[in-house]
Amino acid sequence: MDSLITAAARALAAGDPLGALNKIALRDDPPALALRGIAMAQVGDLVRAKSLLRRAARGFGPNEAVARARCVLAEAEVALVSRDLGWPAKTLAAARATLEEHGDRANAAYARSLEVRRLVLIGRVDEADRALAALDPSAFRPASRTTHELVVAGVALRRLRTKIARAALARAARAARDARIPALTAEVENASRVLATPAARLLRGGRERLVLLEEVEALLASNAFIVDACRHVVRDARTVVPLVRRPVLFALVRVLGEAWPGDVPRDTLVARVFGARRADESYRARLRVEMGRLRATLRRRADVRATPRGFALAPRRGRDVVVLAPPVDGPHATVLAFLADGESWSSSALALALGASQRTVQRALDALVTTGKVHSFGRGRARRWMTPPVAGFTTTLLLPAPLPGG
Repeated sequence: MDSLITAAARALAAGDPLGALNKIALRDDPPALALRGIAMAQVGDLVRAKSLLRRAARGFGPNEAVARARCVLAEAEVALVSRDLGWPAKTLAAARATLEEHGDRANAAYARSLEVRRLVLIGRVDEADRALAALDPSAFRPASRTTHELVVAGVALRRLRTKIARAALARAARAARDARIPALTAEVENASRVLATPAARLLRGGRERLVLLEEVEALLASNAFIVDACRHVVRDARTVVPLVRRPVLFALVRVLGEAWPGDVPRDTLVARVFGARRADESYRARLRVEMGRLRATLRRRADVRATPRGFALAPRRGRDVVVLAPPVDGPHATVLAFLADGESWSSSALALALGASQRTVQRALDALVTTGKVHSFGRGRARRWMTPPVAGFTTTLLLPAPLPGG
């Protein structure tokens, strides 16, 4: 490796892409193309970065398998940052196997870290957790160790393990200081703000207040009867009743939970749950049917009692009823939760992450654009959507991931 390539590589490792480009910007040999691609990724030109990395991979000869695998690794990271979640995961797995075979432990471990980051983004947190357990971070340099600890913290936050997340963020901060890369330090600081930012609204006995993730974690471990409007489940410390696929029943229990310990008039229930302006006899009959279904669903956990003017929720064993409401409410809150990371997303990547059809996601994006909450750029397959982070709130609880006891 010649002196300019070495100097450019050192500049990139120190977080100085412009310094690296000054040394190799006019060179078209494969090593220079690879470093130029990484530099362009660091300055934010992801499309150009991907093109340069592919050219570099094609330029390396048949005896340079490790160099090609490293180009694939860099391209996979560019795809992840640009939210191209449809990028072939098998290609990254093959590159990782090549790196392991040739003894490049640091890059092989980083390839596995990228696989974990992708699993977290698409909501496969159980798989991400298992992959993290099998990953040995000892081969990482400070910059890669920072990224690894941020992934550990991200998985812990999605599982509401705030102590583990806080410890991982502290390790990430130390690694970022060792790396001496300002962008990494800023990324760790930004991630740490999640723990000090309101994550949900807590409604109890007619009162509402904002709560942090640590408070949510403590609440889920308590004996309270919780109507979780972030995940659309009813839960306590031991059991979870999913109502994602039964929106009417969840809407009923949420209205009853918000009114607890009081009752809710029948006309109010009909208006809020069925959207009817007037509660005629057909709506009242439907309400009785749905209340019967809700009683059967909750069974030993709570009862739904009829009162002279409506219905009231009565949890077993005299427990408190708490409603955990999202910080950002609305029909497309989950889409907004993904876009709140400040990155640009394609509709196909959002569909993959949400487990929904691309057409469903597209309709949600169109509605959000109409209300001014989201803006797009590009055309066709290159079209991307983004929005500024939701000021003053973390949308962690809106992301699709299992919570403790789920």
